[in-house]
This record gives sequence, structure tokens and C-alpha cells, in this order.
Amino acid sequence: MPSFEDLDVWKRSVDLSVALYREMKESKDFGFRDQITRAGLSIPSNIAEGMERSSSRDQIKFLEYSRASCAEVRTQVIVGQKAGFIADPIAAAWVQETRELAAMLQGLIRAIRNRPQPPPNRP
Repeated sequence: MPSFEDLDVWKRSVDLSVALYREMKESKDFGFRDQITRAGLSIPSNIAEGMERSSSRDQIKFLEYSRASCAEVRTQVIVGQKAGFIADPIAAAWVQETRELAAMLQGLIRAIRNRPQPPPNRP
């Protein structure tokens, strides 16, 4: 498996997190700003943490956390758009990006589940 820094899903999720921070930095609704930026940061952070784990089970667990954070960000973007905090074109792009990231994460999870397991250690 490649390093997490080599994964396109990690690179794209970092870019999304940066975009969330930049776009929301002027927001006066500190609770909303904090929630959406933290959820966005959670996506690449959980990918990194998971891919550094030694067991497939742990890797998958953290990748699933990351996928769930995509849904959280998507929900917050939709709420932010409806509340007038996020412009329609930006919201549409972020909704699409979270869908694509979630699909990429699901593919990575599937690849980890399907990779050959090493034989058990025998004395």
C-alpha cells in the first residue's frame, strides 16, 4: 500500500479542507464555521491515521470515519447554502466533491478488504 500522502483521495480531501477554511474564515457564525471546518479537516486526518495503522481492520475503520465525515460536510454545506452562508456555485462544487471523495474512500476500503492476507505465523 502506498503512503497516505500518495493517495489522490487524501490530496483532494486536503484541498477541500483548505477551501473550507479559506471560504469560511470571514463567517461571523463561529459555531457553524467551527463545525464545518472541523468536519472537513477530519476527512484527510482520518485517512492519514487509518493508513498508518498496521491492521486492515483498523485501516478500514478510520477510512469509514473519513467517509462519514464526507456526509457530515455535505450536510453542513447544504445547510450553509440554505442559510445563505455559502454561495450556490461553491456549495454545488463541495457537495459534488464530498460525493466523489466518499466513492473514492469506498473503493479504497474495498481494495483493503480484498487484498490477500499474509499466512498465519506458525511456530
